[in-house]
Amino acid sequence: MYEQGKKLLQSYFGYEDFREGQKNIIESILNNRNTLGVMPTGGGKSICYQIPALMSEGLTIVISPLISLMKDQVDALNDLGISATFINSSLNGGEIRERMEQVLSRQTKILYIAPERLDSYDMREILEKLSVSLIAIDEAHCMSQWGHDFRPSYREVGLFTKRIPGNPVVAAFTATATRQVISDIQQLLMIKEENTYVTGFTRDNLSFSVLRGQNKDAYLERFLQANKEEAGIIYATTRKEVDQIQRNLSKKGYQIGKYHAGLSEEERLLYQEDFLYDRTKLMVATNAFGMGIDKSNVRFVVHYNMPKNVEAYYQEAGRAGRDGEKSECILLFNARDIQIQKFLIEESVGSPERRKQEYQKLQAMMDYCYTQRCLQSYIVHYFGEETNETCGRCSNCSNEFSEQDITLEAQKIFSCIHRMNERFGASLVAKVLKGSKDKRIQQFRFDKLPTYGLMSSSTEKELVDTINILIAEGYLFLTEGQYPIVKLGKRIVPVLKGEEKVIIKRKEQVQAIVENNEMFEVLRALRLKLSKEEQVPPYIIFSDKTLKEMCKDVPLDKTAFLEVKGVGEQKVEKYGALFLEAINEYVKKSKSQAEV
Repeated sequence: MYEQGKKLLQSYFGYEDFREGQKNIIESILNNRNTLGVMPTGGGKSICYQIPALMSEGLTIVISPLISLMKDQVDALNDLGISATFINSSLNGGEIRERMEQVLSRQTKILYIAPERLDSYDMREILEKLSVSLIAIDEAHCMSQWGHDFRPSYREVGLFTKRIPGNPVVAAFTATATRQVISDIQQLLMIKEENTYVTGFTRDNLSFSVLRGQNKDAYLERFLQANKEEAGIIYATTRKEVDQIQRNLSKKGYQIGKYHAGLSEEERLLYQEDFLYDRTKLMVATNAFGMGIDKSNVRFVVHYNMPKNVEAYYQEAGRAGRDGEKSECILLFNARDIQIQKFLIEESVGSPERRKQEYQKLQAMMDYCYTQRCLQSYIVHYFGEETNETCGRCSNCSNEFSEQDITLEAQKIFSCIHRMNERFGASLVAKVLKGSKDKRIQQFRFDKLPTYGLMSSSTEKELVDTINILIAEGYLFLTEGQYPIVKLGKRIVPVLKGEEKVIIKRKEQVQAIVENNEMFEVLRALRLKLSKEEQVPPYIIFSDKTLKEMCKDVPLDKTAFLEVKGVGEQKVEKYGALFLEAINEYVKKSKSQAEV
């Protein structure tokens, strides 16, 4: 079976062999075992159910909460010659009936449906008349009440799978799941631990940066100017900020779309398609955008505000570099972001138990923003993967960041917290160190402390930032709740004794993410022309990664073109002649210019 799957992979997708994680998951599915795959974004989750679908006799149903992802994946499969369709709320009654008939007449191999349609009459009718071999559940973390994007309708998926005749195999997939979420999915879908495959959370092609204390708008403009040819997403927390960022950048000449729940469905669809089809390079959005967007050539994701938790951040940042090419993930952090997220927790979370959990997750996100350890290793550790390795690329690992010794400042902060009896928050500690005239300071007689005004040359904001860095690094810790209190941790002892230094890193430079060559631009222009003619997103024709492989290999005939990674037989038949013509013309032109 494995060799058959490998041949299908080569023929349709243009890859010689499966990745290690894909191989294990596919073998488990083909051996009729309910399976859970936890793989990073861009790790090739869809191939894990598409190959078994091609190898099975019956229908494969893919349950996804993401309308845009369904359309992207169906377009991509149909472009490869694989019969697939979707049924969701974007279709009218006539379109749904037409697609149902195609499924019933066995013209469709893979059917994508939204979870809300699982219990509809027409869906039950299809299931009674067809043999279903496999049910694939995408974004499976939505099933878990502990997941960062829990959806009640997704909770019913487990019951739905048990009602389908013939006991089809169930395969669930997610990119971001803590141990608690994994356990919840296993229980709901009856998946054994030995059939759960966590292939690692590390994204080797992504560079993570946290920039504190920046003028966000000024930095954003410098960054976009350095990377004006690349596609990117800017995330902001509120609709108001999304509108403002889009308005400001549009005035400066940037073609930029926007996406949030306050827009009409028509407006959202128009902006989204402009972005997917490369008619605009930039999209500014709330977290309502992008989940499941299968656009492979997003070169950067900038978070204008801190997200509510690490799961949401990694899911959103992970939309960069899905094709495996070098990409940038930048978080522009301001302490005001914390207050916004606390307000949202208080307003939207009713259960005390759930609220406590959300505050714990928010603290982990704050720690990420202030930590001095490798950012990639911090993230994978959060998801339960132990590693002592550093990525060498993030803002805490790169040698482009200068080190700063803050041992003396840390000792002063520790002393002040101790003298305030560890009963107050970071803001009041900073006010005491600054020498503020705040009424509370006089009320508690903190102006009589020896640490009062001890760091008067720093601003209160700088002092709060430093306290948060010390919290993230484990020197200090916070109590839980909306108004946390700063406490001293055990790690302060060697610092106070002079046995250990406290070192932090800082960086503010802007650089271009990638250097694209002239041949790449020629091929990218051809890809864009074809995408307009066929009305499919450019990356469905070929990814940026495949175009760069063509630039490296320079194939001049059909045989050589078929050897390029990401080029399968279907693509050669459909696009080979056009791309070979462009490559040959470019080579001839380059030779004639060199001779002159």
